[in-house]
Amino acid sequence: MKIREFEVEQWMNEYEETCRYNLAETCVRSLTTGELLELSGRREQVFAELDATPLTYGPIPGSSRLRRLVADLYATQRPDNVLITHGAIGANALVHATLVDPGDHIVAIVPTYQQHYSIPDSYGARVDRLPLREEHGWLPDLDELDRLVTADTKLIAVNNPNNPTGALIDEAGLARIAHIADRVGAWVLCDEVYRGIDQDGDGFTASIADLYERGISTGSMSKPFSLAGLRLGWIVGPTELLKDVATHRDYTTISVGRVDDLLACVALENKDAILARSHRITRTNLAILDEWVAGRDDVTYVRPASGTTALLRYQAPIGSYEFCTRLLQETGVMFTPGAAFDIERTVRIGFADDTQTLRTGLRLVGRFLDRLTQA
Repeated sequence: MKIREFEVEQWMNEYEETCRYNLAETCVRSLTTGELLELSGRREQVFAELDATPLTYGPIPGSSRLRRLVADLYATQRPDNVLITHGAIGANALVHATLVDPGDHIVAIVPTYQQHYSIPDSYGARVDRLPLREEHGWLPDLDELDRLVTADTKLIAVNNPNNPTGALIDEAGLARIAHIADRVGAWVLCDEVYRGIDQDGDGFTASIADLYERGISTGSMSKPFSLAGLRLGWIVGPTELLKDVATHRDYTTISVGRVDDLLACVALENKDAILARSHRITRTNLAILDEWVAGRDDVTYVRPASGTTALLRYQAPIGSYEFCTRLLQETGVMFTPGAAFDIERTVRIGFADDTQTLRTGLRLVGRFLDRLTQA
């Protein structure tokens, strides 16, 4: 099986450990273990739980404690509707492996995380892409989706909140997608890894798993919960589907780590405190980014409604890989090239890490753009 190189991950792997100002990071500023324990208010009790944790295989679907806590993130789900995975990347890969066969018709809304079209394509599926358009606020044209979906469509792949644009399909939009899928009996996989950090309200948009009987939600501890180092995610969906997914999972993961499972439980038992921190960071930092963009004549964007990323369009007459490479070399600032998402003359910025790094990085990017204009 041949598969296209994962362009975003290749770029991140090459530079994220050596750049000075990482404005490509997509997680809300990561918690340390000490910070997690402090937020929990149960440091000694958690240490006691760790002391008593045998370092053997844990329950294969994830602990009942963790699956209950994940189910509580949804309106109508139960622990039996949850399967714990190795990150959301593992969750997405397992869903595609379970559902997609050669010749199947898949519709992927793009730009998105590359898994959602490259994996089905590698399996020999027929993949149609529905492009989001900047002039539509990076939201999908659902009439166009309705035309793309045919009687043999097996799966619609959506990313909400969207990576890289931060666009957010509301509950009515998700319900329309569910209606379109239901017309032909298709599944809807919604990668909801950024769910929980909307810019307004409590941060949570409705989940496709709560709106549609063949809706599948994937998520993780990485983005809103600031714990990417746990490498822990989940699939939420119908129990019969999860039985089929578990068959594939047996060949790849067995169980997640018991320490990871325990720390995820500690985090989700204190989700209100962690998400309050995430909301402070994402809302403060987006205001900083918004002010910076408003002060530039050569940069535009659609203001994100959620998530940790935005797609900036620049006017400099160079491609995005050259732009990002020169930016790194001259300033130490790291963006992600928009060409990795097949959208040239754009860059993806991650705005949810350290606030001072964001301020410094944006100042350096401004100077870099000024030099490009003067050249």
